[in-house]
Parts: sequence; structure tokens; C-alpha cells
Amino acid sequence: MNNINPWRLIWPVLATLIVPLVAAWFVYPDTHLPPGFGVFPPAFVVQQPPFWLPYFLLMLAVVTVIAVFLLFPRLFGFKPGPTPGPTPAPARLPVWFWVGAVLMTFFLWLMFARFTVFGTLVYYAFSPLWWGFILVLDGLVYRRTGGSSLLASRPHTLWLSAVVSVVGWCYFEYADYFVLGNWYYPNGHMPELSHATIVVLFLIAYTTVWPAIFEWYTFLTSFPRLVARYANGPKLSLPGGPLVAGGLLLIGAMVFFPLPLFWVVWIGPMIVIVGQMLRLNVWTPFTAMAQGNWSPAVLVALSSLFNGFLWEFWNYGSAQPPGLPPTNPNYWIYDIPYVNVIHIHSEMPLLGYFGYLPFGILVWVVFLWAGKLFGFNASLDLPPAVGQQQPGEPATTP
Repeated sequence: MNNINPWRLIWPVLATLIVPLVAAWFVYPDTHLPPGFGVFPPAFVVQQPPFWLPYFLLMLAVVTVIAVFLLFPRLFGFKPGPTPGPTPAPARLPVWFWVGAVLMTFFLWLMFARFTVFGTLVYYAFSPLWWGFILVLDGLVYRRTGGSSLLASRPHTLWLSAVVSVVGWCYFEYADYFVLGNWYYPNGHMPELSHATIVVLFLIAYTTVWPAIFEWYTFLTSFPRLVARYANGPKLSLPGGPLVAGGLLLIGAMVFFPLPLFWVVWIGPMIVIVGQMLRLNVWTPFTAMAQGNWSPAVLVALSSLFNGFLWEFWNYGSAQPPGLPPTNPNYWIYDIPYVNVIHIHSEMPLLGYFGYLPFGILVWVVFLWAGKLFGFNASLDLPPAVGQQQPGEPATTP
């Protein structure tokens, strides 16, 4: 723990749980809780307001700036990064790549086809599909790095990320109640499965969120030129104390104004946790930003975005065509105020994809926080494979 009192790590996260409850006491004088609170999996609560052009244009302006930054970082003061070193000789695809490919292909076909020829197996397709994909992506990382990957070199990191993933996503489901259900699960109470079975299926599905994003991150960092692209930028130092206070104020305001501040679900907790970790001198991607290296933050954000495209496409495909009985209990729908328009083979509105960017950073920050609290290594750096040299890329964690 490096002489850090655990309570100093715990209380800010605990505050992000308590502040919404305190605010809800005043916002909902009859029940003191938002409608639908505690229903699991979260169900539809209230119809959110329809499209509102001024708010949509405001959000569009924000995401346009973000998109320009990602595509043209030099416009924001970034300079050419360090020259990449030699690329490791590719390794053979490991056996788990092929195992994952079989799992992913079979369960994706089963979920999309919505066949019941295998009995009730189709209802359980979501998690093996995603763990199959995680194995495939890990195998690609293994090949690109010459024999190093999370599963091959740091299996404990992969399994610990699955555990943190369950607790972490339950945390976000809790926060979703206070924005009146920005997402919900219309099949979460289907009569074909008992409620206990559905709860277990959801908890197992939650194991896939953190590992999938981390596999994407290790895949992206295997491209030295991409790492160097964001490695030499402006030095951005953030004040820890004001971040904690500001984040908690935002979370409280979100409960009072859940419609215009729905986005605080992803931003508020990150601000609080990052602020406290900065105060305690615990490494986060924002520590690297203070040194001008934006690669860790940008690449984990892009990892979440890239994975988000698959999340949304596969989720949408599991309910097509719409006339058939539902077979995916994990299927979700978005009910987002003001911007819930432009759906391209996805339940996610187009602008909503940009929410995956801060979510990816938050995922890693939560993992780093857990690593510091429980004493495990939460770095995502891969060691060089035997007989290989690491590509010439800046270090992401100490």
C-alpha cells in the first residue's frame, strides 16, 4: 500500500454511492428513492424526453472536438513521438486463439440465428461468445508481440480484471437508477428462465467487460506508431482536491437534474476516483498526461470505443428480426434524453458511442484503484516474450 491508509482510497468511492442516496431523499419525497430502484436487472422506468435540437448540437460540438483531437493530435500541440523500435518477430497463433474462434463463431451464430435446436443453450450464448472473443484477441496480441499477452504472460491480471469487472459493472447499474434508466434490459425478466438463473447469467456476463477492454488495449499498444502518436503532447496537470469535490457535486446535481446531466454517470465517478488517486500520488493515465504522455489514456479510451462497436452490433443482432420470441436475456436498450437519434444497426444512438471513450479510462482507473487497495499489480504492460525485445514505446505505468 506504500503506507497509504486504505480508508483514504475507500471513502471517495463510498461517497459516490452515498451522495446519490442523500440527494434522492430530497428529490423523491414520497419514496426517497428513484423509480425502479433495486429492480434487477434494471427494467424500463419512464419515457425519456424526445429529441431536442439545441442539446443535440451542444453534444455534437463536444464530440466533434474530440474526434478532431483523435484524428489530428498535432492541431492540439502534439509533436512526433519517439521513434518506434524494431517490431518483434510474429509468433504462431496459440491454441487458445483457435478455441476462442470456435466459441465465438458458434455462439455468435447461435445468438444471431436464435435457434432453439440445441434446447435452451441459446439463452446462455452471451458470455461464451464474449469470452471466445477475448481469447481470440489475446491470441492476436500473442502473435503480434512475438509470444506475450495477458493470458500467456500475466494471467492473474486477466482473471483479476474479470472479478473487478463484476463489481465494477454492478456499480454502474447502481448509478443507472439515478438517471432513470439510460439503459435497461427488456428481456431481463423473461418467463423462460427463473429470476435466479437470469441474475447468475448477468453476473457471469459482467465478467467480460474489463477483460475485453484490456485485451483491446494490449492489442493497440502492439502498434508502436499508434503509441507514439499520442506520446508527446501538452503536459496537463490536474488538481486532485478540486476534482474530488467537483465530481461529488456533479453526482449530486445529476440526481436533481437527471435529464440534462445523464452523462455524469460516466464522468462523475472517474473525476472523484482520479482526483483522490492524484492526491495520494497513485499512478493513473492522468499521471502520464502530466508528463505529456497521453497514450495510456487515449489508447484505453479507443479500446473501449472499438469494443463498443462490437457490443452494440452483436447486441442489436441478437434481437433481429424483431418478430421472433426473445432469446438473449442480456439484450439492452437505451433510453437517453434529447440525443436518442441516428441508430445504425445499433440500439446505441450515434453520439452515444463517444461515451465509450471516458468509460474506457474509468474502467482502467477502477482497476488501478482496486490494485492499490488490495495490493495487486494493475499495470497492463506486457513483459517481452522470451528471446524478444519490447517494441520501442514509452512506459505506461511505473
